[in-house]
This record gives sequence, C-alpha cells and structure tokens, in this order.
Amino acid sequence: MGSQDEHTDGTGRRALLGAAMFGAGGAVLGLSGTARAAGARSAGHGGGLKSLPVPTVIGHRGASGYRPEHTFGSYQLALDLGADIVEAGDLVPTRDGHLVCRHEPEIGGTTNVADHPEFADRRTTKVLDGVSTTGWFTEDFTLAELKTLRAIERIPANRPHNTLYNGRWSIPTFEEVLKWQDEQTRKRGKQVWIYPETKHPTYFRGLGLGLEERVAKLLHQYGKDKRNSPVILQSFEPTSIQRLNKLVDNPLVVLLSAANTRPWDFVATGDPRTVADLITPKGLREIAGYAQGIGPTLDLVITKKADGSLDKETTLVADAHKVGLILHPYTMRNENPFLPAEYRRGTDADAYGDAFGAFKRYFATGIDGVFTDNADTGVLARADFVNG
Repeated sequence: MGSQDEHTDGTGRRALLGAAMFGAGGAVLGLSGTARAAGARSAGHGGGLKSLPVPTVIGHRGASGYRPEHTFGSYQLALDLGADIVEAGDLVPTRDGHLVCRHEPEIGGTTNVADHPEFADRRTTKVLDGVSTTGWFTEDFTLAELKTLRAIERIPANRPHNTLYNGRWSIPTFEEVLKWQDEQTRKRGKQVWIYPETKHPTYFRGLGLGLEERVAKLLHQYGKDKRNSPVILQSFEPTSIQRLNKLVDNPLVVLLSAANTRPWDFVATGDPRTVADLITPKGLREIAGYAQGIGPTLDLVITKKADGSLDKETTLVADAHKVGLILHPYTMRNENPFLPAEYRRGTDADAYGDAFGAFKRYFATGIDGVFTDNADTGVLARADFVNG
C-alpha cells in the first residue's frame, strides 16, 4: 500500500460480510479480553473475514520494519511475528504482462537496478499519476530481467539495520505469492491471508497492461476468487475496485488518502470529488455498494494538529460501520518520524517512540484492524487492548 487514495453488484455480499465481521467481535464482547481475542481468533478456517481476530494485525508489505519490503523474507517474518494478514503485495506489471510485487513501478529505490550496467539505458522519466518520476520502471523489463535484480531497503535512514539484508531476496511474482500462501497454510496448520493492492491501475490500463483482469485470472486459476477466499483486494482507485467487483467475489477495500486529495482515476475522468466527499455518509453508502471495507490513512480517523500531535477523533469509524464497512487504516510504524508527535521519544530518525501508546489510542476508536510495519508490536498492543 502506498500514500494515495481509492468500487458493483455486491451489496448482499457486503452486508453478509459486515454482519459476520461484527459478529466476530461483538458476540464475545461480554467475555474477558483474553477470551474475546481467542473467540475472534478461533472462528474457524475458510470463514471469510469473520474468521479473523479483531482488531486485525496486517503486516504492511510484510514485516517491512525489519526486512526489505515485498520480499519473501519480509512476508515470512510477518507470519512468524503473528500478523493475521500479510500485504503481499503491491501489484505492478512487467513488460511481458506478469504481475510482480513492488511498492511502486519505479524500482530504483527498492532494488539494486542502478548497479546493473546492462540496464543503465532503461533509466527514464515518466509522468506517473501526474507526477514526473525518474528511474527504472517494471513495465520496461521482462520478468526474466527483473528476476536478475535483488531487493534493497527503501528507507535506510530510518531502518539502517535492514540494509544488512540488501541483495538477499529477489522480486516475487503474484503467482509465487499465491503458491507461497498455500505452502505456508499447510506448514502452519492455519489459514494464511494476503491483501494485494492494484497499483496505479489507470496508468497501467493506458499502457495496455490492465491489472484487474490479470489479478482475477490468477485468483480464478488458484481457486481464490470466492467470497470466503483468504485474499482481500484493495486499491486507491475506486473504479479499480468496481472493476474487480465484476470479476471476482473476494472481499474488496477502497483505500483513502488525505481528505483534500482526489483518486487518480477521478482526476483522469474529470470526476471532481475528493476523498472528503467519499467519506461522507453518502460517499460511504456508495462505496458499500461494491466494497466491504475502507483503508483510510490514520489521519482520517484522528486528525492532527499543526505540530503533528493528535487532535480530534472523526466520525469515520461510526459512519463506516453504520453502512456495514470495516476499517483497516494505514500505517503504524515504530520509528519516531512516523508517530504522532506526543508519542515520539527523542529525535533520532531510526529510534522507536511509544508505539504501544499510539496503537492503544487508535484501537480505542473502534477500527477493525490496522496496517503495520511491525506486526509483533501490533500483536502485543492488541493483547494489551483486549485485556485492558
């Protein structure tokens, strides 16, 4: 998932999932925190969203607080640390039409492509969703070429320790992720969930590399395109979710960036609405017609003051729940620069602040789960919350 924003015949499906989701947490509210967490967790295999504990801990790009993101090293560690779902991955296409897992199509910051002289001439500048971007792009490489590259840490200033693992892992394909999911489910004796995202779908459709059909084809091939399949699909572009809703029966989530931004598909088609319009009761009702949840930036749940500290809780959680939508906001990280100001400790960019305090504050709003780079911190924070 990135830092942006994100639709038709699924109303019945959504209502069912919504009821099931609230059943998981609500039916056991009278129990002790431990029993409540156990009750949510033991709702059973293959039961769709209702089988997940609430609040759900989602490993953001894997365990990207500890390993280079979108690698099998990162995904594997997220499971080891207790993540309920692994965000594997942000899906972008290769020149020959394969889907691979990278945060962005530009891979200069997440691979060692700059160290490959044979690809020096692929460096170029493109306009990506209205932003001039220079680097190397997945759509200019075949899958075989991308497989010669290795992943590196994206934010070394905040995560210097992760650079130890630079060069260790290759770029995974979505098909490899689907096979890995089945292997891990067998090995661990419990259903492993994934949460892929279609990245820049309007941009890629314009290049003749439509993402949704490719995603749907693979999900169908692996029998993971059903209502109860352990694969939640997400996008910052509402029309991508609407398109997916016609192709598969998976749970679907619309991602939402800052209130004053516009989803790129809206910009491209002249739709004047902003995220602020999408999170009104009317906007949320519309989303509930084709999706089961929203993935808002945390600032849409609790606003921030000018100094970066938390300000007011919004009505978004209540408003979304009212129309049957679940909320999985993004992204909780342990390092100081990513925390609200009052939870920072010291000024070091790579030092941890009071992440537990921040988790507690956000869980208290009633969110159904959260994306985090530090799944182990999230799991401990949830135990504190449900036992508190």
